[in-house]
Amino acid sequence: MTDPEWRIEPGLTDYPTALAAMEARVAAIRETGAPELVWLVEHPPVYTAGTSAIPRDLVAPDRFPVFQTGRGGQYTYHGPGQRVGYLMLDLAARGRDIRCFVDGLESWVIDTLATFGLAAFQAKGRVGVWVSTSAGEAKIAALGVRVRRWVSYHGLAINVTPDLSHFSGIVPCGLPDYSVTSLDALGISASMSDVDEALKATFPAFLAKLR
Repeated sequence: MTDPEWRIEPGLTDYPTALAAMEARVAAIRETGAPELVWLVEHPPVYTAGTSAIPRDLVAPDRFPVFQTGRGGQYTYHGPGQRVGYLMLDLAARGRDIRCFVDGLESWVIDTLATFGLAAFQAKGRVGVWVSTSAGEAKIAALGVRVRRWVSYHGLAINVTPDLSHFSGIVPCGLPDYSVTSLDALGISASMSDVDEALKATFPAFLAKLR
């Protein structure tokens, strides 16, 4: 297989526009053989609800727009300073193993963060990527995927320099006992371009796990 197309979207991408674009690309991959796509975006502030979202976890329903999605997971925040990566990959040609795909996504983020000297990790029973802080374990990246006819979409969100107070309007990922952090909050100076370069450099190892 050829490597997926990479696209880095400038500015802020409206969430409904992104969702429609993903769904169109998923259909094109399956129906017309369109290239796979890794799409890196930033969104205006929004809360998104996955298929397991619990209404009471939306603490401030009027704070930002709220969108229902078909991805897995619970409530998540997206906003400026957060790198969102959407992956439209043909899993029918890459092993047909969704668990391997999700595990690989987490490992990819961990490898990316290691580029900045950060020791991130997976936590049993808690989807996403975590780090140790003086206050305990905190989530630095969220994951939520959907697969339609063996084509993936949605993906991951890495907190680079977001306003962490925006997460207070939800119970992030339904885990009230854990906080959310970012590269910036951990004292790591990294631009969005730095993170993009690291994601691309570590991507081949992730892709190799799916073959």
